[in-house]
Amino acid sequence: MHLFVMGICGTFMGSLAILAKELGHKVTGCDANVYPPMSTLLESKGIEILPGFEPSMLECGADQFIVGNAMSRGNPLVEALLNQNLPYTSGPQWLSENVLQGRWVLAVAGTHGKTTTATMLAWILQEAGMAPGFLIGGVPNNFDVSARLGGSDFFVIEADEYDSAFFDKRSKFVHYRPRTVVLNNLEFDHADIFTDLAAIQTQFHHLVRIVPSDGLIIYPKEDQALKDTLLRGCWSERQAIGLGANAEIDANGEQPVFEQDQAWRAELRSADGGVFDVHCEGKPSVTVDWSLLGRHNVNNGLAAIVAAHHVGVSVEIAAAALSRFEGVKRRLEVIGKVAEVTVYDDFAHHPTAIATTLQGLRAHVGTQRIVAVIEPRSNTMRMGQHRHQLLQSCQQADKVVWLQPAQMDWNLSDLINAENGDTGISVEGMAVFETTVEIIEYLEAELLAGDHVVIMSNGGFDGLHGRLLTALDQRSGG
Repeated sequence: MHLFVMGICGTFMGSLAILAKELGHKVTGCDANVYPPMSTLLESKGIEILPGFEPSMLECGADQFIVGNAMSRGNPLVEALLNQNLPYTSGPQWLSENVLQGRWVLAVAGTHGKTTTATMLAWILQEAGMAPGFLIGGVPNNFDVSARLGGSDFFVIEADEYDSAFFDKRSKFVHYRPRTVVLNNLEFDHADIFTDLAAIQTQFHHLVRIVPSDGLIIYPKEDQALKDTLLRGCWSERQAIGLGANAEIDANGEQPVFEQDQAWRAELRSADGGVFDVHCEGKPSVTVDWSLLGRHNVNNGLAAIVAAHHVGVSVEIAAAALSRFEGVKRRLEVIGKVAEVTVYDDFAHHPTAIATTLQGLRAHVGTQRIVAVIEPRSNTMRMGQHRHQLLQSCQQADKVVWLQPAQMDWNLSDLINAENGDTGISVEGMAVFETTVEIIEYLEAELLAGDHVVIMSNGGFDGLHGRLLTALDQRSGG
């Protein structure tokens, strides 16, 4: 069968295309935003990508069109598809019908950490000899693909709450029918499709409602939004996780939603989260010594260990696997070091993600300077929903450089001048530019040996990472 994927370079749709190719289908697709790592990964799999959304693409002879959720009414290709009455479906629906049927699905949901936690879980199962299938919304360093069918009944999936398609406004994850569910956290995001936090909680409760009674829901004790969601009704087994003083109540006095829920905890042995112990009553305590940083990643790792334990992986094997975990591309990934300046690529695009990433790096580098370079690119950011938390999220940085997107409803400079007093960063420590050329020129003049530059965006950032490394190399005479 010939499948044509509309919006193929999105992380979910690109991974889906790889699975379809592995099933033996001919797969082609199109997109307007084509950039690595997904574009190069698809090309390596022999999947042709056409630029843009021209109606003439419908003449390719495809048997079915899989429509990504970035495709909306008014798009010329969408309008032509509907007018010609051609067969189409959403990505999540196709995945449910063609890949997930009859399998033990382990789903990782939440506002933050889905990609990293899902990758950790897939890696643990791989190291345990369980040959899982997986679909991850990123490029994992321990695997050479973002998706594969696998060789067992187990399938790990990053379960996104974003809508399925222009014709199906349910969250993607309601299609997956998981047996093991990780609920990492829950905050307001995706302001372009959700009116408030309550609307997102409703979608998460739809997910809770389809988990079987002998399935498992894993949740953090300290997340009130998730607690409230579970209290709306939960018919499955549950286990609680957190950083705390004992297995029942953490250091902040937080308890599981339900008293009978088994509780797991992680205890830091290094301030940057590079070493931590895992405890649960009735289970042997183990130590994870790994390359990742930050309390948020400790929580991600703990959730992955508990999810793997649900399908029979011992805590010892899971901890040993995480000690060999190499992370995910674009998650505080070191992409180069020139003239003693280290440059990182990070996907953070929400104030909480920005804050936790910088906190983890600060604990690791001590007093060395951190320079955050941020593109507020997501729809929620552009709409200004999180602007009053944005400056506070950067307080662990010594300098913050912002790109002012052309299509944004508010002005970064006005925000900095109006709200800078409570952030701990002086106005002089922040700079706003309209182009990446200006950003590179500024950084060339400002960066010193020993600095750590974290470039944060959920897009390509106009190739800023590589261009900056080249400029620093030229500055140093390389």
